[in-house]
Amino acid sequence: MPDTEFATEDAGPEEPELFELPLHVLPDRLDKVLARLLPQHSRSRLQSWIEDGHVRVDGAVGKIRTRVGPGARIQVWPQRAPEDLAFTPEDVAFDVVADAPDWIVVNKPAGLVTHPGAGNWHGTLLNGLLHRYPELLHVARAGIVHRLDKDTSGLLVVARTDTAQTHLVRQLQARTVRREYCALVHGTLKGEGTVDAPIGRDARVPVRMSADRPIAPKPAVTHYAAQMLGHCDDASISEVVCRLETGRTHQIRVHMALLRHPLLGDTLYGGSTLAGAERQMLHARALSFQDPGSGQWQSFFADPPDDFRAVRDRIQWDEGT
Repeated sequence: MPDTEFATEDAGPEEPELFELPLHVLPDRLDKVLARLLPQHSRSRLQSWIEDGHVRVDGAVGKIRTRVGPGARIQVWPQRAPEDLAFTPEDVAFDVVADAPDWIVVNKPAGLVTHPGAGNWHGTLLNGLLHRYPELLHVARAGIVHRLDKDTSGLLVVARTDTAQTHLVRQLQARTVRREYCALVHGTLKGEGTVDAPIGRDARVPVRMSADRPIAPKPAVTHYAAQMLGHCDDASISEVVCRLETGRTHQIRVHMALLRHPLLGDTLYGGSTLAGAERQMLHARALSFQDPGSGQWQSFFADPPDDFRAVRDRIQWDEGT
């Protein structure tokens, strides 16, 4: 059924689009008919409009499997896609550690998504940055150059201009930005070392990353050093400092799990809620980079948040470690 076979009326800004099916068409499901009427929209988006009550057939609210046939009048109230509304300023709570003409250093709280994406189109750090720094509307990705996982707390840098963003991205690519994390992990981890294991998507679990036969792997290098050893409920726990040489998604979480020392609270990678850990016990505590404008090195440190310290306080640490 090509589009030209349907009669349609122009709609005002708050009026529905109206389609009348010709008398010679065969009956079909409503979502399939809409896919032919509105090919510029995906089937899943059209189905969401139907499910949310934005489509009527002969005056009645339509269902995805509603059969529509010759002479049916279909009203459609097109809805903007969530991603079209993602880059809007919102009053989101987060701490600014410092700012300068070319950059902003943020201490992101755990639970806050860095950048809008599927399932998280609003209430992100990006939305909050646009609220506090309106000029970021004119910078790609609102100046964000690297991210932290939703449930990882700590420091990240945001560029205030396109030039500064390019400079900071090149520093990340050259591996000159220093990013240091503290983590609480399962088991007894001693000494220090380096994990050099490429990371890509897990072939079996789409929401996971993997260093074990990953899909489209990219180089990933994590340096680690054990700090303290302890135990809780007869289980061994180690506090570790990790330094990123690269910045892959879930990198520290994947590499620690690869060593068989998953993070406390990181149930996605084999960790448990030991000592009351309700999220992965990972905090970006130190950040250093070269100021894009002055060339001066900037260094920042942020103590772990209250929930991290509360878990750490429940652990009985061995003396002398």
